[in-house]
Amino acid sequence: MTELNPLTVAMQMDPMEGIRIAGDSTFHIMLAAQARGHKLYHYLAPDLTYRDGRVLAKARPVKVQKVEGDHYALGEPEMLDLGRDVDVVWMRQDPPFDLSYITATHLLERVQEETLVVNDPASVRNAPEKLFVLDYARFMPPTMITRDLAEVKSFLAEHGEIVVKPLYGNGGVAVFHVGSNGANLSSLVELFKASWVEPFMVQAFIPGVAQGDKRIVLVDGEVAGAVNRIPGAGEIRSNLAVGGSAAKTVLTDREREICEAMGPELKRRGLLFVGIDVIGGEWLTEINVTSPTGIVSIDAFDGTDTGGMIWDAIDARLAARAAA
Repeated sequence: MTELNPLTVAMQMDPMEGIRIAGDSTFHIMLAAQARGHKLYHYLAPDLTYRDGRVLAKARPVKVQKVEGDHYALGEPEMLDLGRDVDVVWMRQDPPFDLSYITATHLLERVQEETLVVNDPASVRNAPEKLFVLDYARFMPPTMITRDLAEVKSFLAEHGEIVVKPLYGNGGVAVFHVGSNGANLSSLVELFKASWVEPFMVQAFIPGVAQGDKRIVLVDGEVAGAVNRIPGAGEIRSNLAVGGSAAKTVLTDREREICEAMGPELKRRGLLFVGIDVIGGEWLTEINVTSPTGIVSIDAFDGTDTGGMIWDAIDARLAARAAA
């Protein structure tokens, strides 16, 4: 598709008023779409309706501009048939990856024969960040998923220092570093068990995190770029949302190996926009498929156009569907 063949695009995302336009990847994607002449609609996941075999969304046309405090304008609500009225649906609301999120994937899966959904909703559902990464365990630090305190203590004894984090968390929330003395470990495990019904993830601590946690973005299986996220003072978490800072970077040979190993599978699954996290230039920790970020920083440091690359990949996907 080109500017002569504009698309109708429905963005399932968070409220527009809460978007931080300086670094928001979804907003960046919307700007790139609008520059190509695509028509944008905005709706929230609770605005989905299934009726008489059709998936509908109460959506509002939206125009965006890169003006802080005046970055969007919404039109009157319209009831869109996501299979008939729309060319592309973006699933870009932030996690938590909970039953509400999973329900949205089931509904969007029902329009897949008519409309391109990015990322593929069934693949998103089947590839939660901290579980999908287990398919590439050979690139990961020592990892355990458990609710058993005795197992966690044994793991700590084996590896000296560990990181404990929720299985379906995001944005660096509730990520804890436990030292070799195991101080408060029992209380921490009690807290995790009281807060979440599912197991939690435990990994060997990687001292290299002090030099940064690299976010690498892949578009339809190909590397688009990377940004290094450096923890703030007194922190092990490098997420920009919790005070990490962004820095220009390049890929190591090991990181390229990781990307080459997973790229074809990401493409096969319809995971068009993916962000992976690598610590110390060699340790893969997460594969982010729900609502990955990082493209604004990458483009700022590298002078690239990742938003344009993403829409080129979507055009290629649509052309392949039309030719099938």
